[in-house]
Amino acid sequence: MSREALGVWGARLKTIWSKYKFVLLVILAGIVLLAIPSFGDQVQETTPAAVETVDDFSVETMESRLAEALSQIEGAGEVRVVLTVKSGARRILAQDGKTTQKDGQVDSTISTVIISNGDRSEETVALQQLSPQYQGALVVCSGGDDPAVRLCLSDAVSALTGLGADKISICKGK
Repeated sequence: MSREALGVWGARLKTIWSKYKFVLLVILAGIVLLAIPSFGDQVQETTPAAVETVDDFSVETMESRLAEALSQIEGAGEVRVVLTVKSGARRILAQDGKTTQKDGQVDSTISTVIISNGDRSEETVALQQLSPQYQGALVVCSGGDDPAVRLCLSDAVSALTGLGADKISICKGK
């Protein structure tokens, strides 16, 4: 690069600095604060490690709702659905972690975050609610021999459960 090109870049950098110097200083201060390790002998952090099962999920209820919806598909007729579940609905709970370090010894304690309501009840803090994971589905219906009906049923079950077509079996019933 020639000196003239460097002079052009230097002029551009000066105009950018004069125009955005406060923004650049705030960004620089943020980077410095992120780089500084926290001081003191106590560090508190929240980790989503506790998992709690959700009691209001029922496979039987889901099967009946799915069968009712699938029976509305033209040509399906009477429908029965059987679902297998890999894991049920779960909630990931917030946890507080406290680590103390004195004389080279590290002591850690983890506890679940609990909120007290005004009416003397307590509840846990859920960070995330996970839907159940289905393993497979069996659909038995009177119209199960028609390929168009099978395709519609397979697409509907796949959309509602997240299963792939290879995990859904559709059979003709009595």
